[in-house]
Amino acid sequence: MPVDDKDRLILEELSKDARLPTKRIATNLDIPRVTVHTRIEKMKQEGVIKKFTILADYRKLGLPVTAFVFVSFSPNENITQRELAEKIAQIENVYEVHLISGEWDILVKIRGESLDAIGRIVLDEIRTVKGVAKTITCPSFSSIKNGV
Repeated sequence: MPVDDKDRLILEELSKDARLPTKRIATNLDIPRVTVHTRIEKMKQEGVIKKFTILADYRKLGLPVTAFVFVSFSPNENITQRELAEKIAQIENVYEVHLISGEWDILVKIRGESLDAIGRIVLDEIRTVKGVAKTITCPSFSSIKNGV
């Protein structure tokens, strides 16, 4: 399904607040409500909109520290890079896992209550997964733009 300018505007409104009523989106964009509703339903059916979700305040949830961990894959461990990424994704407080190219093979986003907690996740969990050759951890000082 090709996404046109109206669809992009609707998606932009929903990305600001997924709970916006169709009527409000229609008013904001000066598009008929029925058109907005139909387009949202079509985008859901076509998989353009995968789900509606929330953006949590992780500080209030006791997980104020975010770090990114670059992981180097060791291909000699009877595990594929994708399988390794899937195992890492199962670790508690791992929020994102990306297969990447370049010097590193996997990028992991983790959250914790402190740098010590982040260190424990990296040392005691990520580095112990078969197929991890080495890691480098980069704590985030602050997030300027944070999507879901």
